[in-house]
Amino acid sequence: MKAAYYISLAAAALAILAFSAPAPAATMDSRIVSSARKSYVFKTYLQGDDIRIDSKEGAVTLTGFIAASFHKTLAQETLAGLPGVRSVDNRLEVRGSSPTANSDMWLSDKVKITLLFHRSLNSGRTEVEVKDGVVTLRGSAISQEQKELTAEYARDVEGVKDVSNEMAVETAPAAVPRTTSEKIDDVSVAALVRMALLLHHSTSGAYTTVAVRRGVATVGGKARTAAEKDQVSRIVKDVNGVTAVKNLMTIK
Repeated sequence: MKAAYYISLAAAALAILAFSAPAPAATMDSRIVSSARKSYVFKTYLQGDDIRIDSKEGAVTLTGFIAASFHKTLAQETLAGLPGVRSVDNRLEVRGSSPTANSDMWLSDKVKITLLFHRSLNSGRTEVEVKDGVVTLRGSAISQEQKELTAEYARDVEGVKDVSNEMAVETAPAAVPRTTSEKIDDVSVAALVRMALLLHHSTSGAYTTVAVRRGVATVGGKARTAAEKDQVSRIVKDVNGVTAVKNLMTIK
């Protein structure tokens, strides 16, 4: 009888501990979802999308509808960089009909996205039109340098045959480069860096790894040439949220 009593008592104690002790996996999953929702990427670029995030012991599933195809990759890159995430099953779908691959509309979206991540550009006032692979840029730039850089970045998108730059340069003396005082979290910066390197034709072929700490982007991997390594540094340095670049790439 005593043995049975002690067994029952032990079982009761274990049950109490099971209910009272925190569930590490559940806590981690909640933290993953919360961190993603609070990230700069989700609050800025994905705020209008209907994205559901489910995490089970670090295995994340993304479902719902997004406004543009690149949002799917951007959401995945952001989740993949969060602590505790082991895998990402990305089931996001583009709302409505997405542009046909390699069409002018598809290329136009790709150029707009590429310009969007660079802080030195005036992407909010840049108009992009594509006809038979030829990109026409309109809108305004705060300087001739910014105008030329916008065309250079657009020309670096795979599929672009040529660029006609009709942007106007603002002459108002008060015009200054736009800045942001908003802090961008490291996970979002890393996701933006990876997207920028993927979108630019001159860097898309390089094997790169990206880690960001307090805005400092450390890039590893392999470059085919010294020029490609330098271009990676140049692209990364101009991504929103990057404060400095450490390029540790080797040249194969």
